[in-house]
Amino acid sequence: MDFTREVLPKPRNRCCCYFDHRRRQHQCTQTQAVRLAEETTRRKSKTMASSSCNISRIIPIFVCVLVFASSICPVLSSKPGDQLPANQTFRAGEELQKLKIVRAHLKKINKPALKTIQSPDGDLIDCVLSHHQPAFDHPQLKGKKPLDPPDRPKGQNPRNSESENFQLWSISGESCPEGTIPIRRTREEDILRANSVRRFGRKARRVRRDSTGNGHEHAVGYVTGDQYYGAKASINVWAPRVMNQYEFSLSQMWVISGSFGDDLNTIEAGWQVSPELYGDNYPRFFTYWTTDAYQATGCYNLLCSGFVQTNNRIAIGAAISPTSTYNGGQFDISLLVWKDPKHGHWWLEFGSGLLVGYWPSFLFTHLRDHASMVQFGGEIVNTRASGFHTSTQMGSGHFAGEGFGKASYFRNLQVVDWDNSLIPLSNLKVLADHPNCYDIQGGINRVWGNYFYYGGPGRNVRCP
Repeated sequence: MDFTREVLPKPRNRCCCYFDHRRRQHQCTQTQAVRLAEETTRRKSKTMASSSCNISRIIPIFVCVLVFASSICPVLSSKPGDQLPANQTFRAGEELQKLKIVRAHLKKINKPALKTIQSPDGDLIDCVLSHHQPAFDHPQLKGKKPLDPPDRPKGQNPRNSESENFQLWSISGESCPEGTIPIRRTREEDILRANSVRRFGRKARRVRRDSTGNGHEHAVGYVTGDQYYGAKASINVWAPRVMNQYEFSLSQMWVISGSFGDDLNTIEAGWQVSPELYGDNYPRFFTYWTTDAYQATGCYNLLCSGFVQTNNRIAIGAAISPTSTYNGGQFDISLLVWKDPKHGHWWLEFGSGLLVGYWPSFLFTHLRDHASMVQFGGEIVNTRASGFHTSTQMGSGHFAGEGFGKASYFRNLQVVDWDNSLIPLSNLKVLADHPNCYDIQGGINRVWGNYFYYGGPGRNVRCP
């Protein structure tokens, strides 16, 4: 901050002017000024002498009072508990540095908006030029623009989806202009909730899909043992209760390749409730990717350079509405992920023909070719914050055996084969790693094809 110092004008030499009532005339002489100055000096000397005497008498009394007061009333700063920590200055500097890093990261991921839309849930949706989105910060995408739509898999018949409206921010009728994409604005508090700026927008490290490491628990259906070029499912949407900031509940599909070691590649999409990432308990549409088992690559949504969005009507990370209710209306979203046979990129489609965008093939190692496993289902985090199993819900919060309208479901499960054709699943397997907390039951019929119910309440008498 710049401070302005006021410069005062220097005084000029002037004579002293006075008015003598006896002579009734105005005089201004240098001699009289000198006499007045001498008289003033004599008066000041007397005053100072008098003050000096008074002060000399007061000082001993004042000292005595101080000594007496200190003996009966200890100085506040002498209390150990009231002393400021020795490293307070260091901590203040550390916090200031953290804020600088947070704001620099916000500047990196929040791109300039042509228009901003206020969502009823408090989100700010920025309409950003499509070629300015975070993906184009990637060295291999700089200076390029989003690709044109690819050939869809055979058996996928896109319909006119203009009437589809499934996110809170668009309920008002506001939309982003052509040539822009809607991006949920990240705020300072969003990043401060994360363990670190570097880990913001990423899943915990080494979250294995075949184990319950790091407190992650699953109820999933999966296929393996073949070459897969995509997957499709309709996913029932609920708003499960999540017990604390460091837990989440999600329902998604995984397209997987590589081992479950450090070289795991995944492409993921679905809905999730994550208070840490979003600051609330709304179910939100999300995407994810990693190429090294969640260690240093990948992120949720558009929080890093990776996924390229091409759609101006869907905001990834925005809240979904409506949601399903127990013994009431049921709502699901249909998602399709597939590999473009011509260019090798992995595309995401929502509903009946709404292309969301794509993951460029160069992001991956194993998934540059094909997937070796496809998985569908639910996942929660159990932190055991109170010393026992969490009550965070999966799906609807009810067990699979309760069936339609009560338990959450996945239906019409399909995969994409080498010929870019959608085909029904064969040999679907189901697995719940904590069946007393969250379980799963599979089935097949003519209307839903391959399906399963899944979920649960978490902590209960059989899940202590």
